[in-house]
Amino acid sequence: MKAGYYVGDYTYEVRDIPDREPEKDEVRIRVAWCGLCGTDIHKFQGKNGASIVVPPIILGHECSGIVESVGPEVDYFKPGDRVACDPSYGCGKCEWCQKGLPNFCKVRHGVAKGFAEYVYPPEKNVYHISDDLGLKEAAFAEPLSCVVHGLDLINIQSGKTVVMYGMGSIGSLMLQMIKYSGAGKIIVVERESEKRAIAKELGADLAVSDQEIEELSKYENFNYVVECIGLKQTMEQAIKVAGKNAKVLLFGLGDPEKPVEFNQFEAYTKELSIFTSYLNPFATERAVKILESGILDTDKIISAELNLEEIGSELKELNYSRKGKVMVYLSREN
Repeated sequence: MKAGYYVGDYTYEVRDIPDREPEKDEVRIRVAWCGLCGTDIHKFQGKNGASIVVPPIILGHECSGIVESVGPEVDYFKPGDRVACDPSYGCGKCEWCQKGLPNFCKVRHGVAKGFAEYVYPPEKNVYHISDDLGLKEAAFAEPLSCVVHGLDLINIQSGKTVVMYGMGSIGSLMLQMIKYSGAGKIIVVERESEKRAIAKELGADLAVSDQEIEELSKYENFNYVVECIGLKQTMEQAIKVAGKNAKVLLFGLGDPEKPVEFNQFEAYTKELSIFTSYLNPFATERAVKILESGILDTDKIISAELNLEEIGSELKELNYSRKGKVMVYLSREN
């Protein structure tokens, strides 16, 4: 089968590797679609994603597909089932898994390398999807589950004002989920005018530049600020513009070599709560249900549909990733 590898030194290769039958509780899935994630780009650029990266590795983890075969210990899936995957494995036995925090599992690793024609996750990482949900949309289950976990942490109260930074693919999901949380007012911070227009279409009350949000913060008390970009300057500004008694969620994946700085005395006098969000513990089923409900517009988020070979150029040039979500098609079933 074909698989797309990051092999180190800004190099991506499509390789032919052996296919195999599933073992024990593995579910062999014929991948239909897989999203290109910002962490895939981080890995290609020689940085770590959610975990330390040691190439060569198969990229991709936001995948959906059709069950082709199952291992002898699988109970709830059969060939032909339409499914989405949670790519993050928790052993279930270590102290963090026992505490209900599998995102901190001592032996956690990825089990759905989606830039491949087949993946073999354990049964506990596989989720049925309804016949009404397209497989392309179902591939959004993993990034959406991360959004769900992040919003769980800050628990947005209805009627409050939320500022959100960044209308990339994850920000576009985040914005729609904030809208359905019952926020009273949503302000999106985005430099590109085209993306500001999309923000208004997806539910923002205002869409402004980073200069404009600083002016607004002088007159309005922002209750929540959600940063979905991961740049040092936007994370620092997110903390700066947050209002009194506000919650700040630094959701974007930052550069470990560029630590964030902020005025701790100002944060103290505003009594800020600063959150980060790591992975998606116990959120995938909810993400699937949200996608099945049809309340989210994923079509507006997709900027390109590419095959495995075309991803090599995209990782170098980021022509489409800057505009939205790049979807990688394998079997292209829907």
